[in-house]
Amino acid sequence: MPVRRPSLKQASRNDAGGDVCQSEPPQVALVVETSFGSGRDILMGIARYVREHGPWLLFHEARSIDQELPHWLKNWKGQGVIARVFTPAMAAALRRAKLPVVDVLGVVPDAGFPLVHVDDEAIGVMAAEHLIVRGFKHFAFFGIEERNWSAARERAFVGHVKRHGYATSVRRVCARQAHDESWEVHQQDLARWIGGLPKPAGVMVCSDHRAGHVLAACRRGGVRVPDEVAVIGVDNDQLLCNICHPPLSSVWPNHALVGYEAARLLDQMMRGKKRVPARTLTPPKRTVTRQSTDTLAVEDELVAKVLHIIRERVCNAIRVDEIAALVGASRSVLQRRFRAALGRTINQELITQRVIAAQRLLLDTQLTLADIAERCGFRHQEYMGVVFKAEIKQTPAQVRDQAQAE
Repeated sequence: MPVRRPSLKQASRNDAGGDVCQSEPPQVALVVETSFGSGRDILMGIARYVREHGPWLLFHEARSIDQELPHWLKNWKGQGVIARVFTPAMAAALRRAKLPVVDVLGVVPDAGFPLVHVDDEAIGVMAAEHLIVRGFKHFAFFGIEERNWSAARERAFVGHVKRHGYATSVRRVCARQAHDESWEVHQQDLARWIGGLPKPAGVMVCSDHRAGHVLAACRRGGVRVPDEVAVIGVDNDQLLCNICHPPLSSVWPNHALVGYEAARLLDQMMRGKKRVPARTLTPPKRTVTRQSTDTLAVEDELVAKVLHIIRERVCNAIRVDEIAALVGASRSVLQRRFRAALGRTINQELITQRVIAAQRLLLDTQLTLADIAERCGFRHQEYMGVVFKAEIKQTPAQVRDQAQAE
């Protein structure tokens, strides 16, 4: 049986000194979308808090972010609400309910509720740093008008890039633009913008959803990703990131922590605490690197071609002589120019890329270690383990175990 926590109301004893009486668990409504990974992560964080500190009775239904409040909430007799407050009308309806409410979106100014949200400026800095360390000197940001979270990410990204001495090309679309115009018109417009960027360029997109549009426009315009344009999104929505071509790198904002902290704050409010922080920002977790930024920006076109071939064929156990033949250069010339541009040999790059490919399979599949070794161009499983220890100081099994523990 679940262990009940102290009641929201003051526990009391009867005059005869009887047992402590406790009220029923609080009823909490969750007005959080399930259509985006960020919303689902928030719900997971709330669920973790309730498992640790509950029980609560949670009321929730599948929804998209732009739906109005569920009709049943109008006369609902619960104790609190956690909501992604999307419109002023939604905020007004929640205020009329006269219940403790925590907002986990923050797009309605003066909504009147305490806010728990990801730190959008820290996200912008993290994305900029991810591209800067890869050697990019040209940058771009693709965002959404009239969205304060997009503006904050843009401001931080542009500012961090500027502090390193570089400029950023910025493009924004209206929130409904991609829906109001045809897909063809939207993609042609995006492809023209991407085609006009100086190359190689590192591009931050305000969200994973919009980053998928950018990658599709790159394919339409014949722009190689990540060789000519590297793209990073935000949210680490694994479904969206992995159906992109190539798979999308993304800043992981850790919306699960937003959900956990929102539940903690609502718990305090339902217990009668009056003075709570008006705004709580949670730090991003880390950047998850996938193929869309898995590159180094190089200006030597020959070296760029070699890097592209390595990424495309590394799992086929391709050799340096084969690469030299494909690019039409002698092995000695190729090795010299590759080392001059990147400070390492082609063989060292092949090993690095095989390890990266194997890491992806360890994290994203349940393939055996022997299968992964074969697919990634290692002679056998034991050799893959030796290479992993030398390159990243972990065994393949440790990489998989660590990811599953997160």
